[in-house]
Amino acid sequence: MLPVPAVVVKASPFNLSRQSVSLQILVIQTAFTGDVILGTSLIESLHRQFPEASIDFLLRKGNESLLTEHPHIRKTLVWDKKQHKFKNLFGLIRQVRKQKYDLLVNCQRFFTSGLIAALSGAREVSGFKKNPLSIFFDHRLPHEIGTDSTLHEIDRNHRLIEHFVPGPAVKPKLYPTDTSWAKTRQTTPYICIAPTSVWHTKQWPAEKWIALIHRLPKDLKVFLLGAPSDQAACAEIGAACPVHHVQNMAGNLSLLDSAALMAGAQMNYVNDSAPAHLASAMNAPVSVFFCSTIPAFGFGPLSGNSHIIQTSEKLACRPCGLHGHKACPQGHFKCADIDIGSLRNF
Repeated sequence: MLPVPAVVVKASPFNLSRQSVSLQILVIQTAFTGDVILGTSLIESLHRQFPEASIDFLLRKGNESLLTEHPHIRKTLVWDKKQHKFKNLFGLIRQVRKQKYDLLVNCQRFFTSGLIAALSGAREVSGFKKNPLSIFFDHRLPHEIGTDSTLHEIDRNHRLIEHFVPGPAVKPKLYPTDTSWAKTRQTTPYICIAPTSVWHTKQWPAEKWIALIHRLPKDLKVFLLGAPSDQAACAEIGAACPVHHVQNMAGNLSLLDSAALMAGAQMNYVNDSAPAHLASAMNAPVSVFFCSTIPAFGFGPLSGNSHIIQTSEKLACRPCGLHGHKACPQGHFKCADIDIGSLRNF
């Protein structure tokens, strides 16, 4: 059983702005890829307020490539949660304590991230009230997600630093350092499609994507994006569109390569999943399909040219959950019946 700190000795409060040159900050976001991308909004805001500060980011193994050579991040701390999870956790806690951070911002609402924060020894700790160890935080903020919410996730996260960083949240941003691969593909107009999702009910069905591609001009190139596990699904879609220029890139690109490619697309068509946030972080044009989830949860697109596509039918069962399901709980999946007649014609 993990130990819960009985007493956490805190240093006396101090003025961050007076120590901005030597300031050390740690941001914790150990959730999924999209959450890390949205978490870069905090990096942008903190860097803008404290340009001389050293900012580190703690994330789960598998997402570290997102922050490769990020200009505002000094160091990326990686937690391997799949192998020796708790051994690695306590190794991270020792590493964090040794750094003696001035400010720790915990975006996660779960016990393990709360334990890192509570035992960090940081002079100021900010996190959400929902974290079971938030009693040990200096600043405890609400994190509310509902069907009538008006807050985006980056706004909810910004609450964690608004007492140090005034003003609205800054959009998330990624920094692909070598875009030569993408530039070689940007000689002719193209679109990108990311047709899959970890959750089945967040995923617009394959036959719908095929129908969408058939509506496109035959000389418009289509790149299919995804993880290695999405190769088969993308291959099926590509095979059903033999007269179109469809190239299956699933599993062949890093996250930053995908982001760079999306930045040059005429349009990016994605589900309510990580590729939507990749587009937002590159301010790339994007159209997001919402099936079982809804934009009101606060994970909608942030690009200047962005579109939300969802069913016009009022379904009592929608939304059926925050993250989606492996199958439609009602068995009909009507939330995926989206009219594409109004989509942009190229």
